[in-house]
Amino acid sequence: MEIPLWFEITSMIVLSIILLGDLLLIRLRPHIPSTKESTLWVVFYVGLALLFAVLLGNVGGWRNAGDFITGWALEYSLSIDNLFVFVLIMAQFAVPRRLQQQVLMVGIIIALVLRGAFILVGVTIVEHFSPIFYIFGAFLIYTAIKQAMPEGDHDGEVQRENFIVRLLRRRVDISETYDGSKLRTTVDGTRMWTPMVIVFITIGVTDLIFAIDSIPAIFEITTNGFLVFAANIFALMGLRQLYFLLGDLLDRLRYLHYGIAVILGFIGIKLILHALHENELPFINGGQHVEWVPDIDNMVSLGVIVAAMTVATVASLIASSRDKRAAKRLDQPVE
Repeated sequence: MEIPLWFEITSMIVLSIILLGDLLLIRLRPHIPSTKESTLWVVFYVGLALLFAVLLGNVGGWRNAGDFITGWALEYSLSIDNLFVFVLIMAQFAVPRRLQQQVLMVGIIIALVLRGAFILVGVTIVEHFSPIFYIFGAFLIYTAIKQAMPEGDHDGEVQRENFIVRLLRRRVDISETYDGSKLRTTVDGTRMWTPMVIVFITIGVTDLIFAIDSIPAIFEITTNGFLVFAANIFALMGLRQLYFLLGDLLDRLRYLHYGIAVILGFIGIKLILHALHENELPFINGGQHVEWVPDIDNMVSLGVIVAAMTVATVASLIASSRDKRAAKRLDQPVE
């Protein structure tokens, strides 16, 4: 069943208004959100995604609604990985906590623009070059292996960004201190950039890296450009509030990268199986479709995504709790 054009246009207008309102709210009232406020916003955005799925199911078919839910869950899971790097960036550049909401919101807008461009290119490639699924699948499996490395890859990403920062500082006058959320300031009569511009560039580079990782994954769920972009919008909309809600809990999620690795590896394998099922390469099965290859349902994918994130989170919290108890026992005086 086709999704009506009026529904796609209306959805994009409404979501744009919500994002614009969120941005204006942060601009007019910069503050550190409380746990209660962050929780309410996260619940609001999750509820909004579920409401969108119901509306989509009624006007565009429940298969499309199921694809959206699976794609949204996938992108939401992968977006949580962004939070670890955001924490490192905020700490590295000593961004005042009351300004972090604005930084995150700008980062989310940059991410949406970059992902939108990737989606447009990706949909075109998928439509005209189906063997791209082999490349996507291999790339995701490679990314999964990197994610599963003991030290993860977050520090490496920040190091790559440091190179850009050092290059920028050598060529552009940048002040040593922030001037609120301004990008330009005056120091001793000289106009120069504030460190905020470095933070935004670093966030942009991070978003570019994560867009390269996440967009190929969702194309296994659906190749409908509207559903892909909608899933990304809803995954990113509540990311800012989730950053403040989780707070120090992020440091305790030590096994989360393993859960993400499982998801990426599973989706990578599924992409390759899909590529074999739709095969057009002459050196594989004589250019014919490999009919015996299983076609894994998207509901199975959703189950794997939820299970991987749940197991990784629970295991992390159990390990953190065990370490705390062990530390307390060591701190106790010997009688």
